[in-house]
Amino acid sequence: MEFERKPPVQVGDIREVRIENIGSGGDGIARIDGYVVFVPGVKVDDVVTIRITKVLRKYGFAEVV
Repeated sequence: MEFERKPPVQVGDIREVRIENIGSGGDGIARIDGYVVFVPGVKVDDVVTIRITKVLRKYGFAEVV
């Protein structure tokens, strides 16, 4: 049986991230220890402070604080 890594963030965590890319839906994409986080309202290369709002197995969502 294969065990998946636990996401490196929890809902409510505050992190500073750099936006690496823009996803097909227009949200920014940042990575925290390889874990993908979608952040609305940002541009590529923005460095922003975010709050994690939703955590799924393979990716999560955050808002700029």
